[in-house]
Amino acid sequence: MTPKNHSTANRALPHLDKHPDQLSDHRPDHRPDLRPDQRADQRPAHRDVLLREALRAELPVARRLRRELHADPRLSGEEGPTLERVLAALPDSRVERVAGTGALVRIGGPGPAVGVRGELDALPLTERTGVPWASANGAMHACGHDVHLAAVVALARAVARVTAILDTRDTPPEAGYESVTGHERPAPLMVVLQPREESHPSGAADVVGSGALTRNDVRAMIGAHVQPVLDAGVIACTPGAVNASADEFQVTLKGVDGHAAYPHLARDPVVAMAQVIVAAQQLVSRVADPMVPTVVTFGSVHAGTAPNAIPGEAVARGTLRTLSPSWRETLHAQFAALVEDVARAHGCAAEVQVFPGEPVLVNDAALAVRTGELLRANGRTVSDELRSCGGDDFAQYGELMPSLMMFVGVDTPAGLHSPDFLPDDAVVDEVAESLLAGYLAASAGDGARLSAPPGT
Repeated sequence: MTPKNHSTANRALPHLDKHPDQLSDHRPDHRPDLRPDQRADQRPAHRDVLLREALRAELPVARRLRRELHADPRLSGEEGPTLERVLAALPDSRVERVAGTGALVRIGGPGPAVGVRGELDALPLTERTGVPWASANGAMHACGHDVHLAAVVALARAVARVTAILDTRDTPPEAGYESVTGHERPAPLMVVLQPREESHPSGAADVVGSGALTRNDVRAMIGAHVQPVLDAGVIACTPGAVNASADEFQVTLKGVDGHAAYPHLARDPVVAMAQVIVAAQQLVSRVADPMVPTVVTFGSVHAGTAPNAIPGEAVARGTLRTLSPSWRETLHAQFAALVEDVARAHGCAAEVQVFPGEPVLVNDAALAVRTGELLRANGRTVSDELRSCGGDDFAQYGELMPSLMMFVGVDTPAGLHSPDFLPDDAVVDEVAESLLAGYLAASAGDGARLSAPPGT
């Protein structure tokens, strides 16, 4: 689809007060306030300070947007209404539709850009939180995507606001911006509104496969995800592998059916499958390097229909996970060989299918360290230790360019994907601040010195 182009430099940011009862206090022309005790020569002039102040001004509106998105979630592949609502909240800018129900929105002018991802889709859950703004349509933002989207909108509006301020030639000196020079303008920001994070085929893979990020000269990708295993107020900014590859498998064992009273005349695929399930755990404890996290999970096993008959076939499905890209393919091969050998020992034939899912999510080390420094400098508690064998298709962006996924602690008794999961509105602020820190780190100081072009 042909992108539409609109300049953001001197346009007022769109009001979110299309719902005035929710958003009446938004001031699109707001500029960072000065403390009464500041002298003119102490007023905030540096671009990064302006961005932080502008972000702070956007947060009340972002919190309310979060509730609006939470109340009307849409499932994977059906995100159109969510996409349109988010686009309406963003500055009028260059929009390119991607991956079916997704879009890229460029904030700022031409040149190398920093990407920031927001996930559009919800889960097929019936919400149990009981809040007035709970979903009632059979879908639910039970993984924090409403929070992430609201934070992305806040960042995008802040970048557009500061870009407009610095592009206004007649800004009065008393406003405190006179020492900001042209080379300090914010780097272009590419908002990636991604569909289908919660389902396959992966929305991120489709965004990457479209070539849109390369065409738009996106040089780095930033993301943040709420995480209840972290204490509230803690932001994990971990270099290296932080999420595992997640590949699904299906094992089909074919034996010889028969009467339950005469097992010697049959070849029982159920017993063989039971041995496969137990033996597969030895891949973790006796084949994988103990220093390499590996998980083999059988989540579904089906065989037979009658209690007094030995079936001719058993089928199991599950996942293979690891934090090592190099061990991943070997794990697949070792798993298939083990299944075939165990099946053969029980007189059965085996068919093993592995369906590649998300790759290992690897955070760029330099980007993680720099972002952590910026967060600490602004009073945030930062951890560099969180890793998990969960998967996220954000890993697809890391295959193309330096990327960083941060995790933001939340205080909620319910875990991710629970019908009771409901982070506090204040988490929108923390996610937005994390995204801003990642954006500034990727901008490399002057808004232009981004990393080498993607794919090089």
